This record gives sequence, C-alpha cells and structure tokens, in this order.
Amino acid sequence: MDARAIIGWFKMRRLSKLGVLGLVALVLAGVSAHAAIRAIVDQSAKASRAAAPPVGYESQDHFPGAAYFYATEEEAAPPVHTPGATGTIALPDLPLPPEAAVLTPDTSIRPAPPFSMARASAVDRGRALQCLTTAIYYEAATEPDAGQQAVAQVILNRARHPAFPATVCGVVFQGSEHAGCQFSFACDGAMNRGTPSKAYWLRAMKVAVAALNGQVMAEVGMATHYHTYAVTPSWNRKLVMTAAIGAHFFHRWQGYWGTPAAFRQGYAGGEPVPGPHARIGATETLIAAQAPVTPPAAIQPSYAQSGPPLASAAKPAADALPGDSQILDRWKDSGKALR
Repeated sequence: MDARAIIGWFKMRRLSKLGVLGLVALVLAGVSAHAAIRAIVDQSAKASRAAAPPVGYESQDHFPGAAYFYATEEEAAPPVHTPGATGTIALPDLPLPPEAAVLTPDTSIRPAPPFSMARASAVDRGRALQCLTTAIYYEAATEPDAGQQAVAQVILNRARHPAFPATVCGVVFQGSEHAGCQFSFACDGAMNRGTPSKAYWLRAMKVAVAALNGQVMAEVGMATHYHTYAVTPSWNRKLVMTAAIGAHFFHRWQGYWGTPAAFRQGYAGGEPVPGPHARIGATETLIAAQAPVTPPAAIQPSYAQSGPPLASAAKPAADALPGDSQILDRWKDSGKALR
C-alpha cells in the first residue's frame, strides 16, 4: 500500500488534514527509532567482538564491586577500628619554582581540584575502585559520611603529589613491599581477619565511586596525612592541620609542598593489582638439619667408645705446616710415573 492509498483511505473516513499529517509523522518516527535501535545494537555487538578477553587479575572474578558479592551478610560487624595514623614520607628531591622562595606562610584551606579518570582504561578504573573502597572500609568503616570522604580525599591528594605513587592502588599499598605501610591495615593482617560486611562495604564503595568521579571533600583541603585522636605521631608537629572530622585530624605539609601548586602529578594509569605488594628481598629461613642422635642404651658395648675422636687428630701438631713432609723416606718416590 503506497502513500496515496493511505491518504485516500483517510479521506474516505473524513479525517482532517491535521490528523492525516500527524499519523504519517508517527509512522515515520517509528521507522527512524527502529533504525536507531538497530544501529546501537550493531555497534555494541561489534565492540564486544573487538574487546580482548580479560587476563590475569581481571579474569578471576575481579571486577568493579566484585568484593561486595563475597562479603558477609549485612548483619556482620564492621572491622574493629584500631587507633592509628598514616605513615609519612620524605619530600621529593625536586627543584622548587622561583616563587617558592618568597612564599609567605599560608594557613588557608583550599579545596583540591576534582580527581579525573576520564582517560583511564576500564581495568584501571576497576582496580582503583577496589583499592579506594578497601582503604575507606578498613580505615573508616564506622566513620560518618564526611569522615569517609575525607579519607578518600587524602588518598587522591597523595596520588597527585610527587612524593607519592601516581596511582590509587600504589598509594593505598605503598610500603607493603618492605613492611613499612603508609596505611596500617595493609601490613597488620586486617584484610585476612574474616570477610567484609556487605552493608559497610557497599557504603564505602559509594564514597569511592563519588570521589573517583570528581566529588571533592573541600574541608580537608590539600591534606596528605591524618591520625586519630588517640595517637600523636611524630610528624604532626611539622605539618599544618586542616580539619578535624570524625575520629581523625587531617594535615598537610608546610611551605610550598603543601600548596595547590605542588600537586601537579598527573594520573599515570597502570594500576597495580589490588592488594599488598610482593615483599622485596624476602628470603626463606633455612633451618639446618640436625644429625639423628642414637640413645646411649641402644649402642652395643663393643661400639660404645667408638665415637670420641683420637687424641692425635683432635689437635694438629704445632710443626705440621704445609711445607713439612709427613711421608716416610721410602715412600717419597712412590708417586712417580712408571717408565
């Protein structure tokens, strides 16, 4: 049936011109929508065929949010919070810009710029989310939302500071390769004490997703360190406190290295596998095997005194030097070749 026949049929039914035009437009819109859907489906199918199959860590049921499905029921208790603090690290041995020499003391709190993973791969996104969620869970599971957001901000601030690794997982598990973790949970075995609570893990993951998507915790500013009220680390006297949120006090470096200009390290990508790093220089302790000892009662009488060394062999004679011959004269020539 062509268009003229359709129009004639509607005229026979005495439809207005406006009604005919509206119905024709509706038919054309349906055809266009069907074509658009087909194009999207075809494009998705091509992309799925072109994508390489996952290998390594991602091929073993590790994907963004995977840990949630292995967590315990929501009634499970959160991890026990132990008073602690972040580690610290030496400032980078890099040349300072000219303006740093005349920098006046600044006690203001300036919000960090939004963190961006716009150019990161799907693998890097998934690993960064896993590591940041893990840190928030073990460091601040029972903290209020603001406390968890502040912990996440410290980690992302470190990822942009040249004193720290340029990846999220690198920051979270820094120092675990030689038992000097920046975050204590990565070295004290907390990750091996049972499975996470679903409710608390999901809450930590929501905070991590927001932070990786650019949400900023402005109150902590450019903080790179924190500690609980129960401890006083040695480094806190050399830093500037920016905020007190929940159970934590947050600090940034003094001088140029604590200003926004110092946080110039771009996100590098190449996230390491989530989890503590392999120990450097770890060697197995070798235990020397001891010779079996026969009980005295099991030794036959005739062999009971066979063990002690001979008196002559216990201590070499004083004049038994390498240059002195101990061979009898009649045997000195016994080693010559036969003719």
